[in-house]
Amino acid sequence: MAWSWRYEAGNGKPLDDDELPSELFTSRGDAESWLGENWQELAESGAEQVTLLEDEHAVYTMSLEEAD
Repeated sequence: MAWSWRYEAGNGKPLDDDELPSELFTSRGDAESWLGENWQELAESGAEQVTLLEDEHAVYTMSLEEAD
């Protein structure tokens, strides 16, 4: 079982950008910790939201916009 993030535009369309990291994680916790450390860089690179994937199954989607 592998965990990864899919980077998306605000409308949910996946971004095809070779500049964005393609990390694979062995646990959900590792994937979520990594996102916590890197979300601002991802947002600056054009990702507006991310979806956590367990293998190919979408677990949840989260916005990368800062809360007011």
